[in-house]
Amino acid sequence: MALVDVTKSCLDSISQISEHIEGSVLYLDAGSTQSFQFMGAFPLLLNHGVRAVCSLENMCSLDTVVDWNANSDPGRKVVVITSRLLSDAHRYILRCLSTHQAVRCCTVFTSISEVAHSAYADSPLGTDAFHEYESLLVQDYEELVRKGKENSRQTEGSNLKDEIKLEDEGWSRLASSEEDLSRPEASSRARDFIEENLIADTEDVGKKLIVSVHHFPMILCPFSPRVFVLPSEGSVGEAYLSVEHEDALSPGLPPLSTGLPSDGDDIPPGAILTANFLYHLAAKMDLKMEIFSLGDLSKTVGKVMTDMSSLYDVGRRKRSAGLLLVDRTLDLLTPCCHGDSLVDCMFSSLPRREKATSFTHLKSSQTQLKHSPSNLERASLDVQIPLAKILREEDYNTDHFRLLENIEAFLCGLDSGNSASQVLDLINLKNKIHNEKPLQFENEVFSGSFVSTENFRGTPYLEAILDRRTKDGTILVKKWLQEALRREKITVNVKSRPGFATKSELQPMVKALAKTQSSLLRNKGIIQLAAAALVAVDECNSARWEAFISAEKLLNVVSAGETSQSLAAQIGDLIHKSALVGLHGQKNGKLEASQGLLSFQDALLLMISGYILAGENFPTSGSEGPFSWQEEQLLKDSIVEAILENPSIAKLKFLHGLMDEIETNFRNIKSEESKETSSDQIDIDDFDDDEWGKWGDEDVDNKDDSKEQVYGDMQLKLELRDRVDSLFKFLHKLSSLKSRNIPLKDGAFSAENNFSGDPYASRGLLYKLLTRILSKNDVPGLEYHSSTVGQLFKSGFRRFGLGQAKPSLADQDIILVFVIGGINGVEVREAQEALSESGRPDIELILGGTTLLTPDDMLDLLLGKSSYF
Repeated sequence: MALVDVTKSCLDSISQISEHIEGSVLYLDAGSTQSFQFMGAFPLLLNHGVRAVCSLENMCSLDTVVDWNANSDPGRKVVVITSRLLSDAHRYILRCLSTHQAVRCCTVFTSISEVAHSAYADSPLGTDAFHEYESLLVQDYEELVRKGKENSRQTEGSNLKDEIKLEDEGWSRLASSEEDLSRPEASSRARDFIEENLIADTEDVGKKLIVSVHHFPMILCPFSPRVFVLPSEGSVGEAYLSVEHEDALSPGLPPLSTGLPSDGDDIPPGAILTANFLYHLAAKMDLKMEIFSLGDLSKTVGKVMTDMSSLYDVGRRKRSAGLLLVDRTLDLLTPCCHGDSLVDCMFSSLPRREKATSFTHLKSSQTQLKHSPSNLERASLDVQIPLAKILREEDYNTDHFRLLENIEAFLCGLDSGNSASQVLDLINLKNKIHNEKPLQFENEVFSGSFVSTENFRGTPYLEAILDRRTKDGTILVKKWLQEALRREKITVNVKSRPGFATKSELQPMVKALAKTQSSLLRNKGIIQLAAAALVAVDECNSARWEAFISAEKLLNVVSAGETSQSLAAQIGDLIHKSALVGLHGQKNGKLEASQGLLSFQDALLLMISGYILAGENFPTSGSEGPFSWQEEQLLKDSIVEAILENPSIAKLKFLHGLMDEIETNFRNIKSEESKETSSDQIDIDDFDDDEWGKWGDEDVDNKDDSKEQVYGDMQLKLELRDRVDSLFKFLHKLSSLKSRNIPLKDGAFSAENNFSGDPYASRGLLYKLLTRILSKNDVPGLEYHSSTVGQLFKSGFRRFGLGQAKPSLADQDIILVFVIGGINGVEVREAQEALSESGRPDIELILGGTTLLTPDDMLDLLLGKSSYF
């Protein structure tokens, strides 16, 4: 029987809709673009006859001629694939149709099912969501064309999409930020082509637009055939996982698993959308899931999936598989730490592509949950690999000149008589390129990305390094580069040491392999991966990562002591050092921390880890927190002092509304110090008799000003201490994870259960959980969700004494583990290690999560703009 392959299932799903996308102009939103990029779907789309692939959010009027040539007809078929709710994508779909006036058939594929649309609180669509949207889209489009036709009679050449008012049906109003169709940079012949088609199609409004909406669930980001996450810019990934209450930490994380029953009306949208996604993912992969859950939100998701099961599912012949749902809040320490993982280091070091737009609703539904936030903004999974940096400086100008010459030839070919101005602009642009580097242009054109299907002799690159440590991964990348150079018959004079891979070794190999265009195209997969590895092992990034590892190792060691005093002292020392680094950077005119040194935000992240460790090891040291009152007061004083001495290092959410006053106070203190310094240098002989006579009056005025300043300083310090007190109350909540999360209370997953003597070698929850499950040991809090039909059969057989025992997850040949809240690269490696140590090579383990978490993402979720704190 064929092995389970998530990437292949995604590509097969695209082939299944080939008749819909053939001959179409295809629009992808940001989430779908991320998904298709990771699975390497763009060549497949072109093979299935797609005429052009465009961005849904960033569409422009020139999309109408993106696939045009002299012998082609204008595109009459538009297909939209979106990872969002139809209500969120509506204004962009309508803008598409308003631009492509020749379109007669519009097909929309959404990753959100009809059931999820009807269950989502903010969606205006009902149980027959797709048919409702089809009629609504046709209505809005016909109104758009009618108003455009009326306006065209009054004003020649008016834009057909400028004026439209959508009814208050929950839709966001159409954004009118699009440029006019007749852009100046397009030639007159191209403009004539667009206008002729617009006029012809405006006269042919009688032909009704055919709209069809379908469900396309396989929009996910596969890092390998068995590891995936959800797109960061899709409705499922952005939906909040908890409402704001006492047990909630962040909208991007599940609440604490206190065991209290949740009201059905308070189910977070993220739970509903995740349940629907997993249900349809299993259906697409022909898997019949036996569902197990650990954590309160996971139980809710499992219950929703169970309620979706039907007799139809039971009757079909599917492969049996086990689904294990796990709450991220059961283990926050692992994603907060900087583990030994090349993939984690690369994603933390590489810049991310900025989001093109925001899908936040302008109007909220009346059924919106109380205290609910807007959609969560997660860090984009679309990293920008700086390929331009591996090219030589002279290559920049060569490539740019070639591109400009091609554009010039294109314009001359369209209209040789009217392209003089464009040619002149291109000549000026050439001169500008010759004089300076167009950095923005380089980033846009020469930025690489990860593609899971790029492989070396059948082995996908990403899959091979996903569970590798940093050193092992870079050595493997070096080996692939050497093989590629050997295949291309390229010789590079580099001193190579076996068992090591440094930047000085990798960079010349990458440059040599990318020297010619043909070699660059043939080896683009390994070149992109090697360029990403170069960023990760660069000294400025690796030094900071190593500093984090050293600090985290030290915190683990001191947390294993008998008292909490050493741990508190170590946290305080980290805060002091980070404050000194910030102060030193400010004196030098640099706000960033020096190489290899940790910033104040880094110290706060380490303090989060320290408090979690203290809660596990010293739960009763203080009355409220894991530290005594004296130890915690010293930590508070350190933070207050660090913020007052250098406000620029503390731009955090809990100081919102107070930063202006802190910075003003800091400037006043500095100005007073400079005045005192200058006054000491003034000679007393410089004063005349009149000034001596006014000396007493000035002294009285200075005393009054001094009193006001002292009062203001006291008020500011009191307000700042209140904010810092609230920070430590939040840290107390983090330290109580072990006591308040019911599955962790009995200590089944504690560090002392590890057989290694090194406390830093303690594994994450996922490793411990899989180890216990595969060895068929009891897991406290693990719940099995029997389907409605299964419960019916069991209750019937039980009458005759034939009741069946609860199935075991270890008996399944396929196990899908999904962490609600996200995973990281270290957990991928530890999951594979747990499977290898179990002696069960026959089990196919698939690991998924809401997103890929980095330590910086965790800081944002817990203390940043994405936190409830």
